[in-house]
Amino acid sequence: MNRLACARALSIVGHPALLMPAAVVLSAVGRQAPAGTVAAAVAATVFVALAVIGYSLLQVRAGRWSHVDASVPRERRQLNLFLVALLFATAAVLWWQGQPPSLAAGLAAGGLLVALAYALGRWLKMSLHVSFAVFAAALLWPDLAALGAVMLLAAGVAWSRLVLRRHTPLDVAVGGLAGGAAGLGFQWVAGT
Repeated sequence: MNRLACARALSIVGHPALLMPAAVVLSAVGRQAPAGTVAAAVAATVFVALAVIGYSLLQVRAGRWSHVDASVPRERRQLNLFLVALLFATAAVLWWQGQPPSLAAGLAAGGLLVALAYALGRWLKMSLHVSFAVFAAALLWPDLAALGAVMLLAAGVAWSRLVLRRHTPLDVAVGGLAGGAAGLGFQWVAGT
């Protein structure tokens, strides 16, 4: 596999819509959460991922976007606003349903990551791929093997974003730091 094909594969495998549901499920199972909590976590993350995919496809089909990856700055701003509202609304619904605070906190942390990317958009294009990959790794604490494996994936995702020329080194570094901060905040709320 050549370098570009490898970068594309890592970017797809490390896409937040794929990686976050898997990390949430592994985290909930690893924490021996009750079956109802695991089901709510799965439902929430799959719902968010499918909503984002559906929104992106509708934008392209309606001719408002050129591609589902929202690479044009105007498209990215629209997607980020949609994501912020979706993540915070889903967190609020979980909180209102009486789910464990860690579920709502995880979604809210994701919303904060996207809000930060939106706020910084004037100066840089923070890599949300990298942010969510690092955040996904942090969700897996204290399972060091899983955390290490996902951090290796996060490093691969960072590399892929640079090789594909989607981001600058600064975009990737800020994304990684933001994802780490979100992960630390989540662990503080989750009490681990």
